[in-house]
Amino acid sequence: MKRILALALTFTFLLTMTACGQTQQETPSASESVEFSSSVESETSGTPASESTEESTPSAPDAETETEEENPGNFNLETATVTLNSGYEMPIMGLGTYSLSDEECYNSVTALLEAGGRLIDTAYMYHNEAAVGRAIRDSDVPREEIFVITKLYPSQFDDPEAAIQLALDTLDIGYIDMMLLHHPGTGDVEAYLAMEQAVADGTIHSIGLSNWYIEELEEFLPQVNITPALVQNEIHPYYQEPDVVPYIQELGITVQGWYPFGGRGHTSELLGDKTISAIAKAHGVTSAQVILRWNLQRGVVVIPGSSNPDHIRENLDLVGFELTEDEMAQIAALNRDEKHDWY
Repeated sequence: MKRILALALTFTFLLTMTACGQTQQETPSASESVEFSSSVESETSGTPASESTEESTPSAPDAETETEEENPGNFNLETATVTLNSGYEMPIMGLGTYSLSDEECYNSVTALLEAGGRLIDTAYMYHNEAAVGRAIRDSDVPREEIFVITKLYPSQFDDPEAAIQLALDTLDIGYIDMMLLHHPGTGDVEAYLAMEQAVADGTIHSIGLSNWYIEELEEFLPQVNITPALVQNEIHPYYQEPDVVPYIQELGITVQGWYPFGGRGHTSELLGDKTISAIAKAHGVTSAQVILRWNLQRGVVVIPGSSNPDHIRENLDLVGFELTEDEMAQIAALNRDEKHDWY
């Protein structure tokens, strides 16, 4: 009996020693921890992100979230461009040509290109595609540096192939960088599928939508094959789309805003807004520049319209200052959900 008791005590002692040894291995001293951490960093520094181990990337999701919050549009502010989900680069600042007549449009596009701008937005319904194309052909800027957006109107949806060819012929610039459907309408899915074919043919590089919101996108997207590269909607401090903008961005789609200054009949009020004017004064810039910079910091591409060469240049000068979090919050508080156009 004594021998059995002695053997049991010996066995218990050995088990205790073994357990203590395992605990020490799993919790190294501070110096050993640093050494281990350094060796992991050294071994994984050249490993692609997709192949990295769990131990070496515990904080990656937080870092990624922080980057998305700071730059929701994934803009490259050094080059003032964004890489679309189609793989093409697009400038994030440009010119909208809505309401510009033929000669006005030609002169405005020329002024934009001379000022270094490279993004131009037009449409079939603006009746100035020919002027845009002529200004591009007459400039010294290489075609591949210029990004042109145009749109098909719902009245064209019944024969989208002919409408696409008409845009190509009218612009006469070789290819179209981006074509959008102007707004929802009967036959919009069929028109979009025709644009998809034009992408396959190489005559259009990227495609997207204008005036599509959450409900419209939820219904439309399952019916098409190519995810839109861009959604262009009315966006300004009085109509901010606080739910729509992040929804679109989370789909991997770039957001672009038209009417950044509120549209005709509302521009004076918006540019004269006391909050925006005070922020502009603090940075030594104009109210227009504050509004455009606010858009960029929300991840929204800007295409303000103007026929004034000085304003066109000013609207491109947006990277020399940055709005603070408090200033962004002040502008966010101006939202009235006040839409200034019907679609």
